[in-house]
Amino acid sequence: MNKIYALIDCNSFYASCERIFRPDLKNKPVVILSNNDGCVVALTKEAKDLGVKRGSPYFKIEKSILEKLSVFSSNYSLYGDISHRVMSILSEFSPGVEIYSIDEAFLDLTGMDIDRTEYSKTIRTKVMKDTGVPVSVGIAGTKTLAKLANHIAKKNPVYEGVLDLNTVNDIDTFLEKVPVEDVWGIGRQNTIKLTRKNIKTAKDLKNMPDGWIKANLGGVTGLRTVWELRGQPCIDLDSVTEPKQSIVSSRSFGEKISDLNGLDQAVTTYISTASYKLRSQRSLASALTVFILTDRFKEDEPQYNGSMTYKLPYPTSSTLELTGYALKVLERIYRKGFKYKKAGVLLDGIVPAGSFQYNLFTPEISDPQVDKVLDSVNRKWGDNSIFIASAGVKKKWSMRREFVSPHYTTDWNEILKIKI
Repeated sequence: MNKIYALIDCNSFYASCERIFRPDLKNKPVVILSNNDGCVVALTKEAKDLGVKRGSPYFKIEKSILEKLSVFSSNYSLYGDISHRVMSILSEFSPGVEIYSIDEAFLDLTGMDIDRTEYSKTIRTKVMKDTGVPVSVGIAGTKTLAKLANHIAKKNPVYEGVLDLNTVNDIDTFLEKVPVEDVWGIGRQNTIKLTRKNIKTAKDLKNMPDGWIKANLGGVTGLRTVWELRGQPCIDLDSVTEPKQSIVSSRSFGEKISDLNGLDQAVTTYISTASYKLRSQRSLASALTVFILTDRFKEDEPQYNGSMTYKLPYPTSSTLELTGYALKVLERIYRKGFKYKKAGVLLDGIVPAGSFQYNLFTPEISDPQVDKVLDSVNRKWGDNSIFIASAGVKKKWSMRREFVSPHYTTDWNEILKIKI
């Protein structure tokens, strides 16, 4: 039986999330900024039409253009919640779903006796009705071709957001219109290499000899990409998300920190985030790394980068335990006289929670009920409803988010209010 994959991709996802609660921004230019309101990380077509580019530093955007933009700081808790709602809806349309990213998912439509185009339009309507997020759908016999179909469906309004390449007699007519850099799996370095060889489109890449592809595009990985362009499935649907082998939590500060107390607050906050992710995938960490950095771009200021890894006495996911170890490590790497710009933690040596055997000599372990209460309250009432005291209350170092929107769906204090 021939494989059939559909890729559902949310259009301008971050901006679409903001538009849900700001319908006045429909068809208006919107941009989303990175951490500390540094660069543009997401933008709408209307913003692109004004000349704004992804990655542009916010302070470099011309005032005449800025006056026409609606600017938002990143609101990741809101985006994550909306993403979860979208993915829950998609799971209703196929027994096989692979959540590829926060705004993309593959569906397995193999063997389904349906009109795939109409079925996809139903998906679009359902997601839009229930979440307010517009999506595009690309359908093909391989995941790589489904990505390309989605790219075309999103760019060309004639397809009304849905393109099924399995209904097309000559796929090459589409491949020749797709730049090679837009092919899934072709990175920046490969694009440069291919362009030098005068391989500029997906069709050009598809027609290259296997020997050249294997020698120049990463061996078997490159061959899989090309074979998929030829319609031969090589990349299966991965419906099970593999647990992360390491977890990092790190941010640049809104204001630089010089004192140990401020760094204690930041590291405690990052440990809380990382340990929650650890518990969410039912894992334990065996090692912990703490690092602190000064601003390398400030050449007139003293520079110092401190880092230390600590092997834990036994694997754990306890926020209290990990915080205690992290603060001791931080104390050892901290140096006075420096202005720190960034700090972070890395949890490593990750093992499944049920695979570790404790023994009689294992030190007393923190009560797991503490973390269960911590997680359940914060999930229900919003992040940091309960937090470790060493995280502090007034956090001057917090990430700068001058244009952040309310956390409409993840914080009871910021729930949408309607005046009648």
